Amino acid sequence: MPKLKTRREFRSRRHKRVRNKIVGTSERPRLCVFRSNNNIYASLIDDTVGKTLFSLSTLNSELKVKLNSSTGNVESAKAVGQMLAQQAVDKGISDVVFDRGGYLYHGRVKALAEGAREGGLKF
Repeated sequence: MPKLKTRREFRSRRHKRVRNKIVGTSERPRLCVFRSNNNIYASLIDDTVGKTLFSLSTLNSELKVKLNSSTGNVESAKAVGQMLAQQAVDKGISDVVFDRGGYLYHGRVKALAEGAREGGLKF
């Protein structure tokens, strides 16, 4: 009897398929998104060295105060994108490659991307 596949396995397959085409460099790092039920995480990664430049999530203390403990919604994802873009621009990064992590470009993932664009990042 074949084993039923879970949503996580389907997402993992989509993410691997996307990652075969997307590579982050030091000039243009990869903006990787992970979404859980309660939080959203974003990080800038240089794949040539295999190093995370920096990351941000709704668990950040500055964002928690700003968001009033509502972290699993579109507004909080947009705030994470804007703050991540602000930190990236401060470090001299303006161009990134967007890796949606196998998730649909919809809802919180889309809000994070739009917030990052408003903050000054170019995809």
